[in-house]
Amino acid sequence: MIKALLDDEVQKRDAYGEISQEKPDPMLVARVHKDEVISLICALFAYGNAKQIVKFLQSLDFDLLDADDKKIKQSLSKHYYRFQNSNDVAEFFITLKRLKNETSLEESFLHGYKKEHQIMEGLESVISKLWSLNSYNSRGYKFLLGSPPHKKSSSTYKRWNMYLRWMVRKDSIDMGLWSGVNKSDLLMPLDTHTFKVSLALGLLDRKTYDLKSVVELTEKLKTFDKGDPIKYDFALYRLGQEKSLANIKQF
Repeated sequence: MIKALLDDEVQKRDAYGEISQEKPDPMLVARVHKDEVISLICALFAYGNAKQIVKFLQSLDFDLLDADDKKIKQSLSKHYYRFQNSNDVAEFFITLKRLKNETSLEESFLHGYKKEHQIMEGLESVISKLWSLNSYNSRGYKFLLGSPPHKKSSSTYKRWNMYLRWMVRKDSIDMGLWSGVNKSDLLMPLDTHTFKVSLALGLLDRKTYDLKSVVELTEKLKTFDKGDPIKYDFALYRLGQEKSLANIKQF
């Protein structure tokens, strides 16, 4: 019954109009550009109120990713978002510009991922690469990038896993810009909405919001679709965001 419910939700949500100004999502900005670097900016700033996220992202000039450091700092001197001040935003652009001049996000991710097809090793590789490109550090900047995963990491890496979903999967929502990562290896971009819905539906037994819950939920969804378990992410997210739990208690 749960699988049938979720399969129906996935089919219903797999529509271009599911993301719009009326139904805001950072993907609204990312899919305009269809660029891996701009998409990462959209993904890592994706916390808080969806309308405010989109408003902030639409205020950014992504052409600055090809500008010199001075122009980047001047142009972004009044841009800030929640935990990130204008310096954090500017330095993030500078870091990404340096990455673009040297390699790609996909190649940086694949450096770790291709060893054993482990998503967390790919994340360790790409996040470490970004940190190596810029000595700048602050509380807001660290929140934005996150720390490279290690064996005892408990973070869900929600925004990074969502970014990977965008890059690897391809449908009316996700862009499928990368070709070197198997969608069967993706991990659930677990946020508070999907966590609560998954608990309510009995998809999760673990009551703690952490990486172990990410793995547990991903493994459960693999029993529904082994080759593409994360196709259920957007549907679960919308069910939580729209507070539709009351309508699915029967399941």
